[in-house]
Amino acid sequence: MIWTPGLRAGSAAVLLLLVFLAGILEAVAGGGGGLITVPAYLAVGLDPRLVLGTNKLASSIGTATSSARFMAHFRVRYRDLAAPIAAGVAGGLCGAFASQRLPPGGLRWVVLILLPAAALFTYSHHDLEAPGPAPSPARQSLVAASLALPIGFYDGFFGPGTGIFLTVALLRFCRFDLMGASTRARTINLATNAGALAAFIFGGRVAWTLGLCAAAASVAGNWAGSHLGLKHGPKLLRPAIAVVCAGLFVKVLLDAIRLS
Repeated sequence: MIWTPGLRAGSAAVLLLLVFLAGILEAVAGGGGGLITVPAYLAVGLDPRLVLGTNKLASSIGTATSSARFMAHFRVRYRDLAAPIAAGVAGGLCGAFASQRLPPGGLRWVVLILLPAAALFTYSHHDLEAPGPAPSPARQSLVAASLALPIGFYDGFFGPGTGIFLTVALLRFCRFDLMGASTRARTINLATNAGALAAFIFGGRVAWTLGLCAAAASVAGNWAGSHLGLKHGPKLLRPAIAVVCAGLFVKVLLDAIRLS
């Protein structure tokens, strides 16, 4: 299936608007756009087997926009993230292949514990940071890669909150500041998305025409959202992460109750 049969122009316009808004949220908070887009794809009648792959296609292209803007603004070199990016791609690829064969099951309940912890840590990380100096750049790269692999697997296998978990992990273990951690997390998350997308493409789980149209809306949303994020910095990032964590918590909880 390439397009959704019977999708009317009005429904398509609403879908693209929601993808645009999700792109803003993704760029500002570093994640959470799937809260909006996944239900939107289902609402317009897209085959559920194609939803995750189509969403990954659009969000990956959109995330590349905000990631590039943040990386350029904070002058982070891509070569310094080569190892975490490679690990993220591998993790996302393996996780997405696994997700097509195994149900997420009890992983939902683990996420329900992690999301409130992530929100709390983001607001109080200065008090919770490990004592001592920051690791050397080489060690930061190694630690970031060791974090990117399992979190990338989680992204491909289940997904909610990946960008936020990456941000918190980089804050805690690599001792970047909030904007530095968020900038690097976006790029690593883009790599995990790319790995997962490759698996979905291989499995024939992408509606290409719809996904590419949605990608254009996601690029526009990420461009607008990255402007807001760069302009307001932590003042906007902290509450945005809290809102996304709350929304993801409610969604995952309802899904867990419904499927238990």
